[in-house]
Amino acid sequence: MISFCIAFYGSSKKSMPEVWWRGSGREVRIYTYTGNAVDTYTGPAYAPASIYILRLKSNEQDTQVSAYLHEGPGPSGAFPELPSDPRVHTLGVGMTSVTLNWAPSSSVVIKDGHRPHHEYCVLVNHKHNYRNLCAAHEGIRKEIQSMQKRQRRDKQSKEIVWATLKDWWWRQPDALKDHESSTTDKFEDTGCVCRDIESVCTVSDLLPDTQYYFDVFIVDKVNGTSAAYTGTFTRTHEEARPAVTSLREGQVKWVTLTWDANSLQGDQFRFKPRGWQQNGLLTLHTCNGTSKVKVTVSSKGRTLTTQEVGHQLAQIWLQGAPSYLIQLQALDPGSSSTIPKGDSSKSKFCLKMQTSSAYHRRAVPVFPTTLQIKSFNKLRTCNSVTLAWMGTEERSLYCIYRRQIPLDSKHTSTDRCLDPESRPADERVLCKYFQELNPRRAVTTAVVSELEPGMLYVFDVYLMRRWGLPIKYHSKTVRTRSEC
Repeated sequence: MISFCIAFYGSSKKSMPEVWWRGSGREVRIYTYTGNAVDTYTGPAYAPASIYILRLKSNEQDTQVSAYLHEGPGPSGAFPELPSDPRVHTLGVGMTSVTLNWAPSSSVVIKDGHRPHHEYCVLVNHKHNYRNLCAAHEGIRKEIQSMQKRQRRDKQSKEIVWATLKDWWWRQPDALKDHESSTTDKFEDTGCVCRDIESVCTVSDLLPDTQYYFDVFIVDKVNGTSAAYTGTFTRTHEEARPAVTSLREGQVKWVTLTWDANSLQGDQFRFKPRGWQQNGLLTLHTCNGTSKVKVTVSSKGRTLTTQEVGHQLAQIWLQGAPSYLIQLQALDPGSSSTIPKGDSSKSKFCLKMQTSSAYHRRAVPVFPTTLQIKSFNKLRTCNSVTLAWMGTEERSLYCIYRRQIPLDSKHTSTDRCLDPESRPADERVLCKYFQELNPRRAVTTAVVSELEPGMLYVFDVYLMRRWGLPIKYHSKTVRTRSEC
């Protein structure tokens, strides 16, 4: 805040100027102003005045003031003229850019093809509008000093500190000439298209859902004077949020994820477990080679867990929240063969997911120690095969499926994401319950009969569970004996 007043001393002893300065004179106050904007006083000359005095006083803090004097009738021409409508208008608003325009100044003219000595400067910041160029200079200076203090306090690199200058933007880097040695090399233009006498400007590299203030100044490069348009402010649009899909109890959801090098958004789902315990189980299984997905589970804006899921079936325990937000984001597949030819920036893969309420459980269901299936060569006959696999200490249902394939077939395994319900009924051999409290002894066997001699069969075992997706064991290929 600056205060100034104009006064004069009057005296009749004009022949000896040193006398009236020492002698008793009469001081008259002509004009007084208090504020922090541009102010102009115009008035007639006072006949008895011997000297005019301009007093400046800072009321709040240290500041800088620029004063100009013009004597004679008519405008001085030192200051650029503002149009009848001096407001800055907003033409368009996006997530990261704002387009502005304003009425041209009559001071900007081109004579004989020569470039004008006036130009427009645009300032954007997230604090407030400035009513004159001097205040804008001071604001930038203080912002730079503040950032330098944070730099020294936090002992961070200059690159990190100067990255925050995205909150400030100047069309003319000369505004920082007082700090050229320390700041100019780090001050970057953000790509505003406003140049010289153009009265349309697009400011980019802004943050979504953020309020910004925009000011336009018409600058006389010869006289070093300027005039300020009436600034404006607006809020950029928020980022488009992906739709959230509700998951039903026990629903098996097939999700197609796309990895895009230009996008970091993923698919979002919401699940509300039943029961007062609010426990649930999230099971995920990717169905493409080496594809990976990042799973983030949150509740009420707080991240509960973040995991990467690969080709193995994954279980995530949900506990203690009334609802859960599940976000799936495809990870960079690198050199994976799932990337389509001719499009290295995008790739798609499938994910199978299920959420279930676990009413009486206290933890995640246990997995078998191994998912390998063993066959016994000595027990192999022309029409039967004996299989064995590891179970768990929990009572569970195990189902065996068989599939006959040609002897020269190279595809001897079943799709790991193929559900038992999706397989033909005639491929199912049997289902049995099994439980063993000692994990080391949790081995169960089954004899598959009614096979044809000398034929090749693929056997699959599924662990059927009340919670979560079925667990598929690794396929086992066995050939029955030709002669018995």
